Amino acid sequence: MDEALHERVRELVASIPAGRVSTYGDIAALAGASTPRLVGRILGEDGHDLPWHRVLRSNGTPAPHLVHRQLELLRAEGVLADGQRVSMREYRWQP
Repeated sequence: MDEALHERVRELVASIPAGRVSTYGDIAALAGASTPRLVGRILGEDGHDLPWHRVLRSNGTPAPHLVHRQLELLRAEGVLADGQRVSMREYRWQP
């Protein structure tokens, strides 16, 4: 993997402010990644020190295996979900 791309993804995720969310696709587009899955891979392998919980799927839902922890962390920052879906219209980060 391109080290510069890896670092751009990390920097973008780190810059999402508390109380806001982004999508894997948004981060991929901003970083110049070929696919949103690459963002997920980077976060899965090297995102433990980042606010990974602020990155959602395009429909505003967390990844199924992270849903409870992710929504708990977002709720602590004031991001409320309707069931398991966050309103991207209300909470989406626009850099």
